[in-house]
Amino acid sequence: MAYMTDEEADALDEELTRTIPELGPNGEGFFSGKGYQIIAVDEGTARILNAKALATHRTPSELVAEMVREQLAAATG
Repeated sequence: MAYMTDEEADALDEELTRTIPELGPNGEGFFSGKGYQIIAVDEGTARILNAKALATHRTPSELVAEMVREQLAAATG
C-alpha cells in the first residue's frame, strides 16, 4: 500500500481546510439532503428487509420505497 509523503499530506490537509463540504439540503454527498437518509427500525424488521433484499437482489431502501408507494397508491385509489 502506498503512503502519502509529508508534502502530499500537507496538501490534502490544506485542501480539506479550504473546501469544507456544505451539509444540509443544499449540500452534496451522504450527509446532505440530496444523499441517503438513515432511519431506525427494530431488529426483526431489519432482518426481514435484509432477507427479502437478498432474495430479490434489491436494496432494503428500494423495498421500503416500493412499499411506501404502494401504500400511497392504495390510500388515494
